[in-house]
Amino acid sequence: MHLVGDFHDGCVRETHLWTEHYVADDLAMGVGVGADARMRVLLQRQFRPFSAIELLFEEVVHINWASSPDNCMSIITEATLLVREDAIYWVDSAPWIPDQPDSNTSTWISARRLCWRDASDWMGKQLRYGPPEVE
Repeated sequence: MHLVGDFHDGCVRETHLWTEHYVADDLAMGVGVGADARMRVLLQRQFRPFSAIELLFEEVVHINWASSPDNCMSIITEATLLVREDAIYWVDSAPWIPDQPDSNTSTWISARRLCWRDASDWMGKQLRYGPPEVE
């Protein structure tokens, strides 16, 4: 978190979630076991180095997406990263504690594993995980 300034003046640009579940061409169901969901999150921020970071959450336990209220911007001023019991939490605000009455007013992800990489060449409006934006 120190390397990325707690994501100050940053934003969640894009997310992508997938599981091991699928239906094959012959309509047979393939299913994963346990917490098989993975999620990629692309965050961009107004500082260098590390102006864009990709987080890869593995064995996702919970996702809480909280949209900004009307007439408010979705800018991260300070994010939280913490480990509790067997889960890692990334939250778009600070201070933040799980199970507090207001914990769901923030966007947060909990998973059993988390990796990150520098994605600074992914700055700008272009979508990286999905189709091009429709204007």
